Amino acid sequence: MRIFLFILLNFFAISLFAQKIQTLSAEYIYHAPENITLEEAKQIALDRAKIQALADAFGTIVSQTNTTLVENRNGESGIDFFSIGGSEVKGEWIETIGSPVYDVHYEQGMLIIKVEVKGRAREVLSAKINIKARILRNATDDKYEDDTFYDGDDMYLSFVSPVSGYLAVYLLDMEKRAYCLLPYREQTEGIYKIRANQRYLFFHIDEAPIFERSLVDEYVMTCSEKLEQNLLYIIFSPRSFIKASDNNTDIALPRDLSYDDFQKWLANCRKHDTEMQLMRKSIIIRKK
Repeated sequence: MRIFLFILLNFFAISLFAQKIQTLSAEYIYHAPENITLEEAKQIALDRAKIQALADAFGTIVSQTNTTLVENRNGESGIDFFSIGGSEVKGEWIETIGSPVYDVHYEQGMLIIKVEVKGRAREVLSAKINIKARILRNATDDKYEDDTFYDGDDMYLSFVSPVSGYLAVYLLDMEKRAYCLLPYREQTEGIYKIRANQRYLFFHIDEAPIFERSLVDEYVMTCSEKLEQNLLYIIFSPRSFIKASDNNTDIALPRDLSYDDFQKWLANCRKHDTEMQLMRKSIIIRKK
Protein backbone atom coordinates (compact mmCIF):
# COMPACT_ATOMS: atom_id res chain seq x y z
CA MET A 1 0.00 0.00 0.00
CA ARG A 2 2.84 2.39 0.84
CA ILE A 3 4.63 1.52 -2.40
CA PHE A 4 1.45 2.09 -4.39
CA LEU A 5 0.86 5.43 -2.67
CA PHE A 6 4.47 6.49 -3.27
CA ILE A 7 4.21 5.65 -6.97
CA LEU A 8 0.87 7.45 -7.23
CA LEU A 9 2.24 10.60 -5.58
CA ASN A 10 5.28 10.61 -7.82
CA PHE A 11 3.11 10.17 -10.89
CA PHE A 12 0.94 13.08 -9.73
CA ALA A 13 4.00 15.28 -9.18
CA ILE A 14 5.38 14.45 -12.62
CA SER A 15 1.99 15.22 -14.17
CA LEU A 16 1.88 18.61 -12.47
CA PHE A 17 5.38 19.40 -13.73
CA ALA A 18 4.45 18.32 -17.25
CA GLN A 19 1.39 20.58 -17.22
CA LYS A 20 3.63 23.62 -16.78
CA ILE A 21 4.79 23.34 -20.38
CA GLN A 22 2.15 24.23 -22.97
CA THR A 23 2.17 24.30 -26.76
CA LEU A 24 1.11 27.68 -28.15
CA SER A 25 0.47 29.06 -31.62
CA ALA A 26 0.26 32.67 -32.69
CA GLU A 27 -0.11 34.88 -35.74
CA TYR A 28 0.90 38.52 -35.93
CA ILE A 29 0.85 41.20 -38.63
CA TYR A 30 3.42 43.97 -38.35
CA HIS A 31 3.37 47.23 -40.32
CA ALA A 32 7.03 48.16 -40.42
CA PRO A 33 8.27 51.78 -40.47
CA GLU A 34 10.62 52.90 -43.22
CA ASN A 35 13.70 53.25 -41.00
CA ILE A 36 14.23 49.54 -40.22
CA THR A 37 15.56 46.66 -42.28
CA LEU A 38 13.64 43.61 -43.42
CA GLU A 39 15.47 41.39 -40.91
CA GLU A 40 14.68 43.79 -38.06
CA ALA A 41 11.03 43.88 -39.09
CA LYS A 42 10.82 40.07 -39.18
CA GLN A 43 12.40 39.82 -35.74
CA ILE A 44 10.00 42.40 -34.26
CA ALA A 45 7.02 40.61 -35.80
CA LEU A 46 8.21 37.28 -34.38
CA ASP A 47 8.81 38.72 -30.91
CA ARG A 48 5.37 40.30 -30.85
CA ALA A 49 3.72 37.08 -32.00
CA LYS A 50 5.34 35.24 -29.09
CA ILE A 51 4.30 37.94 -26.63
CA GLN A 52 0.74 37.82 -27.93
CA ALA A 53 0.66 34.03 -27.54
CA LEU A 54 1.97 34.27 -23.97
CA ALA A 55 -0.52 37.00 -23.06
CA ASP A 56 -3.43 35.00 -24.48
CA ALA A 57 -2.39 31.84 -22.62
CA PHE A 58 -1.23 33.19 -19.27
CA GLY A 59 -2.49 36.78 -19.04
CA THR A 60 -0.58 39.92 -18.11
CA ILE A 61 0.47 41.79 -15.01
CA VAL A 62 -0.77 45.38 -15.28
CA SER A 63 0.80 48.12 -13.20
CA GLN A 64 0.06 51.81 -12.88
CA THR A 65 1.95 54.57 -11.13
CA ASN A 66 0.23 57.84 -10.37
CA THR A 67 2.30 60.99 -9.95
CA THR A 68 1.23 64.44 -8.79
CA LEU A 69 3.44 67.44 -9.55
CA VAL A 70 2.96 70.73 -7.73
CA GLU A 71 4.67 73.73 -9.32
CA ASN A 72 4.64 77.38 -8.29
CA ARG A 73 4.46 79.85 -11.20
CA ASN A 74 4.40 83.58 -10.46
CA GLY A 75 2.89 83.01 -7.01
CA GLU A 76 0.24 80.60 -8.28
CA SER A 77 0.32 76.86 -7.69
CA GLY A 78 -0.37 74.54 -10.57
CA ILE A 79 -1.07 70.84 -10.19
CA ASP A 80 -0.36 68.30 -12.91
CA PHE A 81 -1.57 64.72 -12.55
CA PHE A 82 -0.49 61.89 -14.81
CA SER A 83 -0.27 58.11 -14.70
CA ILE A 84 2.23 55.66 -16.13
CA GLY A 85 0.77 52.33 -17.09
CA GLY A 86 2.45 49.16 -18.28
CA SER A 87 1.96 45.44 -18.60
CA GLU A 88 4.12 42.33 -18.60
CA VAL A 89 3.17 38.88 -19.79
CA LYS A 90 3.01 36.14 -17.15
CA GLY A 91 4.73 33.50 -19.26
CA GLU A 92 8.00 32.71 -20.98
CA TRP A 93 8.72 31.20 -24.39
CA ILE A 94 10.85 28.08 -24.00
CA GLU A 95 11.40 26.92 -27.59
CA THR A 96 10.06 27.33 -31.11
CA ILE A 97 8.69 24.25 -32.84
CA GLY A 98 9.80 24.12 -36.45
CA SER A 99 10.47 27.39 -38.27
CA PRO A 100 8.31 30.52 -38.21
CA VAL A 101 6.34 31.07 -41.43
CA TYR A 102 6.59 34.57 -42.90
CA ASP A 103 4.50 36.36 -45.51
CA VAL A 104 6.32 39.50 -46.63
CA HIS A 105 4.60 41.97 -48.96
CA TYR A 106 4.02 45.66 -49.56
CA GLU A 107 0.78 47.62 -49.39
CA GLN A 108 0.80 51.20 -50.68
CA GLY A 109 4.57 51.28 -50.30
CA MET A 110 4.51 50.02 -46.69
CA LEU A 111 6.30 46.82 -45.67
CA ILE A 112 3.88 44.30 -44.12
CA ILE A 113 5.18 41.26 -42.24
CA LYS A 114 2.83 38.44 -41.31
CA VAL A 115 4.28 35.66 -39.17
CA GLU A 116 2.92 32.40 -37.83
CA VAL A 117 4.83 30.65 -35.04
CA LYS A 118 4.35 27.62 -32.82
CA GLY A 119 6.28 26.78 -29.68
CA ARG A 120 6.39 25.60 -26.09
CA ALA A 121 5.98 27.95 -23.14
CA ARG A 122 5.20 27.99 -19.44
CA GLU A 123 3.57 30.30 -16.95
CA VAL A 124 5.82 32.51 -14.80
CA LEU A 125 4.73 32.07 -11.19
CA SER A 126 7.28 34.30 -9.44
CA ALA A 127 9.29 37.45 -10.07
CA LYS A 128 12.51 37.06 -12.04
CA ILE A 129 15.94 37.96 -10.69
CA ASN A 130 16.73 41.57 -11.55
CA ILE A 131 19.93 41.12 -13.55
CA LYS A 132 21.45 44.01 -15.48
CA ALA A 133 23.40 43.52 -18.72
CA ARG A 134 24.62 46.27 -21.04
CA ILE A 135 26.38 46.05 -24.41
CA LEU A 136 29.09 48.72 -24.59
CA ARG A 137 30.72 50.21 -27.70
CA ASN A 138 34.38 51.30 -27.67
CA ALA A 139 34.36 52.17 -23.94
CA THR A 140 33.91 50.49 -20.57
CA ASP A 141 31.50 52.81 -18.74
CA ASP A 142 27.80 51.90 -18.75
CA LYS A 143 26.91 55.26 -20.29
CA TYR A 144 28.38 53.93 -23.56
CA GLU A 145 25.65 51.30 -23.91
CA ASP A 146 24.72 50.91 -27.58
CA ASP A 147 23.12 48.47 -30.00
CA THR A 148 24.59 49.90 -33.21
CA PHE A 149 28.23 49.21 -34.10
CA TYR A 150 30.43 50.09 -37.06
CA ASP A 151 32.94 47.79 -38.70
CA GLY A 152 36.03 47.78 -36.46
CA ASP A 153 34.32 48.81 -33.20
CA ASP A 154 35.16 47.05 -29.93
CA MET A 155 32.37 45.35 -27.99
CA TYR A 156 32.25 44.90 -24.22
CA LEU A 157 29.58 43.60 -21.87
CA SER A 158 28.87 44.76 -18.33
CA PHE A 159 26.88 42.51 -16.03
CA VAL A 160 25.52 42.67 -12.46
CA SER A 161 23.35 40.21 -10.56
CA PRO A 162 21.86 40.60 -7.05
CA VAL A 163 22.47 36.88 -6.45
CA SER A 164 25.37 34.56 -7.19
CA GLY A 165 25.00 32.24 -10.13
CA TYR A 166 26.28 31.18 -13.52
CA LEU A 167 26.50 33.01 -16.85
CA ALA A 168 26.87 32.14 -20.53
CA VAL A 169 26.90 34.51 -23.50
CA TYR A 170 26.33 33.56 -27.15
CA LEU A 171 26.32 35.57 -30.37
CA LEU A 172 24.05 34.41 -33.21
CA ASP A 173 24.96 35.77 -36.64
CA MET A 174 23.11 35.98 -39.96
CA GLU A 175 24.71 32.73 -41.11
CA LYS A 176 22.80 30.83 -38.39
CA ARG A 177 25.91 30.07 -36.33
CA ALA A 178 26.01 30.43 -32.54
CA TYR A 179 29.35 31.60 -31.12
CA CYS A 180 30.17 31.05 -27.44
CA LEU A 181 31.62 34.33 -26.14
CA LEU A 182 31.49 33.29 -22.49
CA PRO A 183 32.92 31.07 -21.02
CA TYR A 184 36.09 32.12 -22.87
CA ARG A 185 37.74 29.83 -25.43
CA GLU A 186 40.50 28.67 -23.08
CA GLN A 187 38.25 28.00 -20.09
CA THR A 188 37.88 24.23 -19.86
CA GLU A 189 35.26 23.99 -17.09
CA GLY A 190 32.42 24.96 -19.45
CA ILE A 191 30.97 27.30 -16.85
CA TYR A 192 31.44 30.91 -15.63
CA LYS A 193 30.59 31.68 -12.02
CA ILE A 194 29.16 35.07 -10.99
CA ARG A 195 29.31 36.63 -7.52
CA ALA A 196 26.38 38.63 -6.22
CA ASN A 197 26.45 42.45 -6.34
CA GLN A 198 29.69 42.63 -8.31
CA ARG A 199 30.01 44.47 -11.62
CA TYR A 200 31.70 42.38 -14.29
CA LEU A 201 33.19 43.79 -17.48
CA PHE A 202 33.74 41.12 -20.10
CA PHE A 203 35.91 41.03 -23.25
CA HIS A 204 38.47 43.57 -21.95
CA ILE A 205 41.83 42.20 -20.78
CA ASP A 206 42.89 45.25 -18.75
CA GLU A 207 39.61 45.29 -16.80
CA ALA A 208 39.66 41.57 -15.99
CA PRO A 209 40.98 40.09 -12.72
CA ILE A 210 44.72 39.44 -12.91
CA PHE A 211 44.33 35.66 -12.63
CA GLU A 212 41.91 35.68 -15.60
CA ARG A 213 43.68 37.97 -18.07
CA SER A 214 45.43 35.16 -19.92
CA LEU A 215 42.01 33.66 -20.71
CA VAL A 216 40.12 36.76 -21.82
CA ASP A 217 38.97 37.06 -25.44
CA GLU A 218 38.50 40.55 -26.88
CA TYR A 219 36.05 41.13 -29.73
CA VAL A 220 36.06 43.52 -32.67
CA MET A 221 32.77 43.74 -34.56
CA THR A 222 33.08 43.24 -38.32
CA CYS A 223 30.66 42.93 -41.22
CA SER A 224 30.99 41.91 -44.86
CA GLU A 225 27.65 43.43 -45.94
CA LYS A 226 26.50 47.02 -45.75
CA LEU A 227 24.45 46.14 -42.68
CA GLU A 228 24.25 42.98 -40.57
CA GLN A 229 22.10 42.07 -37.59
CA ASN A 230 23.30 39.78 -34.82
CA LEU A 231 21.61 38.61 -31.62
CA LEU A 232 23.36 38.42 -28.26
CA TYR A 233 21.94 35.79 -25.89
CA ILE A 234 22.76 36.44 -22.21
CA ILE A 235 21.86 33.37 -20.13
CA PHE A 236 21.94 33.44 -16.32
CA SER A 237 20.85 31.07 -13.57
CA PRO A 238 21.48 30.73 -9.84
CA ARG A 239 21.74 27.01 -10.61
CA SER A 240 24.83 25.49 -12.17
CA PHE A 241 24.68 24.66 -15.90
CA ILE A 242 27.25 23.75 -18.54
CA LYS A 243 27.63 25.51 -21.89
CA ALA A 244 26.56 23.79 -25.10
CA SER A 245 28.86 21.29 -26.79
CA ASP A 246 30.66 23.26 -29.51
CA ASN A 247 33.57 23.16 -31.96
CA ASN A 248 36.93 24.84 -32.22
CA THR A 249 36.96 27.28 -35.13
CA ASP A 250 39.50 29.58 -36.68
CA ILE A 251 41.94 31.04 -34.14
CA ALA A 252 40.33 34.47 -34.59
CA LEU A 253 36.79 33.25 -33.87
CA PRO A 254 35.07 31.91 -30.74
CA ARG A 255 33.97 28.29 -30.43
CA ASP A 256 30.72 27.69 -32.34
CA LEU A 257 27.81 25.38 -33.05
CA SER A 258 24.82 25.40 -35.38
CA TYR A 259 21.75 27.49 -34.64
CA ASP A 260 19.58 24.36 -34.33
CA ASP A 261 21.95 22.67 -31.88
CA PHE A 262 22.15 25.85 -29.82
CA GLN A 263 18.36 26.18 -29.65
CA LYS A 264 17.97 22.54 -28.61
CA TRP A 265 20.55 22.97 -25.85
CA LEU A 266 18.92 26.19 -24.61
CA ALA A 267 15.40 24.73 -24.66
CA ASN A 268 16.56 21.69 -22.72
CA CYS A 269 18.26 23.87 -20.10
CA ARG A 270 15.18 26.04 -19.65
CA LYS A 271 12.83 23.08 -19.40
CA HIS A 272 14.77 21.76 -16.42
CA ASP A 273 15.58 25.10 -14.78
CA THR A 274 12.64 27.39 -14.03
CA GLU A 275 15.03 30.01 -12.61
CA MET A 276 17.10 30.34 -15.77
CA GLN A 277 16.82 33.77 -17.36
CA LEU A 278 17.39 34.72 -20.97
CA MET A 279 18.09 38.25 -22.17
CA ARG A 280 18.26 38.67 -25.93
CA LYS A 281 19.74 41.86 -27.34
CA SER A 282 19.86 42.86 -30.99
CA ILE A 283 23.11 44.25 -32.40
CA ILE A 284 23.33 46.12 -35.71
CA ILE A 285 26.72 46.32 -37.45
CA ARG A 286 27.21 48.81 -40.28
CA LYS A 287 29.96 49.52 -42.76
CA LYS A 288 31.75 52.81 -42.13
